[in-house]
Amino acid sequence: MDKFEAVVFDLDGTLLDTIEDLTDSVNAALQQYSCPLKTVDQVRSYVGNGIRNLMIRCIGQGERHPEFENIYRAFLEHYKVNCRSKTKPYDGVVRILRTLSDEGRKLAIVSNKADFAVKDLNTYYFKEFQMVAIGERDGIARKPAPDSVFAALRELDVPAGKAVYVGDSDVDVETARNAGIPCISVLWGFREKDVMLKCGAKYFAEDADGLLAVLKELEQV
Repeated sequence: MDKFEAVVFDLDGTLLDTIEDLTDSVNAALQQYSCPLKTVDQVRSYVGNGIRNLMIRCIGQGERHPEFENIYRAFLEHYKVNCRSKTKPYDGVVRILRTLSDEGRKLAIVSNKADFAVKDLNTYYFKEFQMVAIGERDGIARKPAPDSVFAALRELDVPAGKAVYVGDSDVDVETARNAGIPCISVLWGFREKDVMLKCGAKYFAEDADGLLAVLKELEQV
């Protein structure tokens, strides 16, 4: 096929290692309401389907907990202030983005993270790349629905047939499938390879150089 004109990235577990900040905000909210705290590994296993679902999984009774809405708001308030405290790009990510940008490819982020956080993190870490950034917000169905991918591609003015998706989770594989575009699964994120294989992932990147290599290989298909 011809060169991909656009590369659409997931955020958490793909571009940024956000797990410590997420865990800190989860536990700050839980502690405020005397709920059992969660480990980093537990939070890692819960992420991928949006912040509200993250908190449902972290609270024993989920939305049935009498203080659920207050706990959820406490998380949002804490995370809004602390979403960049420990978060950092994964090794090689900035180099990947610079290479893709230099090649003339358009770049986007689509995430189930709250839209305010997605835009804040994009501006702080990736401003030089002028990436379109779309998070969870009213009017756009959450991944694995393809809506956020299509919205990003509309902003980039690139047809789906000229795009590739990069993510780290089963949600990302399903999102790309629903959007009708290929998915490259990175193995430095929040899910193990065996989990990805079970959900139908086909193309894997161990590191930054591996991602660029797989991208080139797909363009030769």
